[in-house]
Amino acid sequence: MNIVVCIKQVPDSAQIRVHPVTNTIMRQGVPTIINPYDLYALEEALQLRDRFGGQVTVITMGPAMADTSLRKALAYGADRAVLLTDRFFAGADTLATSFALSAGIAKLAEEAPVDIVFTGKQTIDGDTAQVGPGIAKRLALHQLTYVEHIDRLDLDAREIVVRRRAEGGVQVLKTGLPCLITMLEGTNSIRFAGMDDMFRAARAEIEVWNAAKAGIDDVQKCGLRGSPTVVKKVFAPQPRTEAAKMIDVAGLAPVEIADAAIDTLFAADPDLHDDLRAFASGA
Repeated sequence: MNIVVCIKQVPDSAQIRVHPVTNTIMRQGVPTIINPYDLYALEEALQLRDRFGGQVTVITMGPAMADTSLRKALAYGADRAVLLTDRFFAGADTLATSFALSAGIAKLAEEAPVDIVFTGKQTIDGDTAQVGPGIAKRLALHQLTYVEHIDRLDLDAREIVVRRRAEGGVQVLKTGLPCLITMLEGTNSIRFAGMDDMFRAARAEIEVWNAAKAGIDDVQKCGLRGSPTVVKKVFAPQPRTEAAKMIDVAGLAPVEIADAAIDTLFAADPDLHDDLRAFASGA
């Protein structure tokens, strides 16, 4: 059985700081970890391999330093690790990320058909839960999201039965292989890294693929170029063209101050009075 697990290296959310001026996340000096939800996906993949045999390959898209997370996954027991890294991948949103990862998985499938692709339900730095379904769509895989347990896997019949957490209850679903599964948190107990696997991970040669090696011909679909949801222009606040309206409240009672403020609003927007009356009357 051939299993692929998609992981992501993310900033440790427990140590993230926010810039006091720009209100953006300060990633400098913040340690990185494997996305916690991805660890449950990895553990589930390793358990299936231990039961049925085969190979578990971990794949990620990111900068060169993401090989640290791949070595961590190898230390847990993964058999192979692939890093997709290229300047064309920089600035990718979920659409471009799913494109690059699906290309990498398709390249792996040329060596041996992929039976199951695992991902975590979402990442802690994005929380969109879109990359897994995006990969499934691009690779035409049966999609099983928010899975909490795999009840049965029949490799001869090419079928899998899972329990999926849904609003108001649990769904029991059966589908064929190949498929993509996004695992929920707390679905299994993540194993400790063994000493032999830790030494193997330290000595392992991480496979590094650029866009060309991953089989990507159209780099316009990668990175910032292929990310329609990324804001590509910074909008600075514009200065006010009109001075604020001043109300002389000297000697006025609180009720009179309120009346003066309302009169000023109505004077600036004559339609506001009629709109409020219509709203109050339910018209």
